[in-house]
Formats: sequence, C-alpha cells, structure tokens
Amino acid sequence: LHRKKLQLALRAFTTKVVEKSAELDHIWVTRWLDDIGLPQYKDQFHEARVDGRMIQYLTVNDLLTLKVTSQLHHLSIKCAIHVLHVNKFNPNCLRRRPGDEKQPSPSEVVQWSNHRVMEWLRAVDLAEYAPNLRGSGVHGGLVILEPRFSSETLALLLNIPPQKTLLRRHLAMAFAALVGLQAMQEKREYGNATGHMPLTTTAKVKPKKLGFTQFSHLRKRKPDEAADYICPIDSGAPAANGDSRLLSPVHRGLSPTLDRHVEK
Repeated sequence: LHRKKLQLALRAFTTKVVEKSAELDHIWVTRWLDDIGLPQYKDQFHEARVDGRMIQYLTVNDLLTLKVTSQLHHLSIKCAIHVLHVNKFNPNCLRRRPGDEKQPSPSEVVQWSNHRVMEWLRAVDLAEYAPNLRGSGVHGGLVILEPRFSSETLALLLNIPPQKTLLRRHLAMAFAALVGLQAMQEKREYGNATGHMPLTTTAKVKPKKLGFTQFSHLRKRKPDEAADYICPIDSGAPAANGDSRLLSPVHRGLSPTLDRHVEK
C-alpha cells in the first residue's frame, strides 16, 4: 500500500492533475472512519498511511490487506467514497449533528455520519438501541445508496429481537419515512429481483483470485487500470475529483467483485 501511495503521488506530479482528494491527509482519513462508523480500522489505515487520494483507488484486496473482511463494511466504505465524490471531496461534507430540519430529505440523509444516524434513532424513540450502531459502519450513505440495506438489516444490527414485532414495525415505518419513496422503491425492486441475496451482517469477502493471464500483466498495470476498485470511477468522468456524474440519484447494486467473492 505504501508503494501504491507513492505511485499515485508520482502520477499526479507527472500529469499535473489537481485532485481535491490529495488535500486530505491520512490523519483526516482516520477521522473519516470515525464518521462512517468504522473506528476499529483506524490503526490499520493509519499504519498504511491511507490518505484521501488513495481512498478512491482502494481495491477489494486492499481492504482485505487492511483487515476489512466484512461485506457490510466493504459496502459502507464504498458508499462513503461515493458521497465524497458527489461532494467534491469536501472534508466537512458529513453531518454529525441534527439541524433545524423536521423531516430531512434523502439528499440530506445521505450525508449523515454514523453519530447522526444514532441521533435519529433517539428521535424516533429507539434510544436504547442506538449504541449498538457503534462500529457497525452504518451512515447515511449506506442507508440511502445501498439497495440491499433495509429496515430488517438495521433491526439485525440494532439487535432488536425478532419477537418484538411491534418495535420492528415501528422501525420499518420510521426507516421508510427517512429514506423516501424513491429509495424505498429501489430497495423493493432490488429485493424482488430474481436471484436476490439478502444482505447479512455476517457475510465475509474473500480475496479476488488472480488467474495466470492476469498475473503475467500485473506489473504493466497503472494504478488506475485495476478493474476491482471498491468504488469504481466513471470512465467517462474527468480525472479530477468531484464530478457529480459519478452518482445516479440512487446508487444501484453492489460492485461485481463483492457479488462474486462473498462467503457466508
């Protein structure tokens, strides 16, 4: 990973491309992990000196090297990177505290930090379960953008027993109101699709296996030619960060790599 960081820095120097992400150092990344609800990985990211520029070029295998094996946590990081792109790598784009809004829009919720989601749980009378989201990787981007993340997923993470049907129904209604009609429709369509695999809290991501052909060409690849970024960059977008075309209003589906390499 240190070599990758150096390669990216050298490429930026030689191409003279100014990237907003380059302004975010590895200390900022550790604070960002706090914001997206994954503080348990701060030491690994800090040791590898993962900075803002590296974030957008992280692959599935890079995350596994950083000891991030949970499928849910991979998705959390993926959605969080999407949010950074849409906000042009603004270091303060995530909202940590409640604002004046009575009913926040999905475009506001997508920028909620993990702490802000816990504040919302307290506001909908689920305060006793809110602490269970610490270290879960749940933030507004994951809630809104990941089509497999549902109220059932949230109930599992909150450890709300299945027999507490009224409580789960209350959570489902609050969740639907929070994410909005469009995102709920996306989630229902995805859930009803043929071959749909529900999102679990225990699924692990396996390393991507390199075939012989891939191996022979590995040294010739440039940092931006790997096909398995955790958050693929739109090939039609400019090289500089922050192009709004990188995201559709509601992000659809998992990356192919995560779909292929998951074990229960």
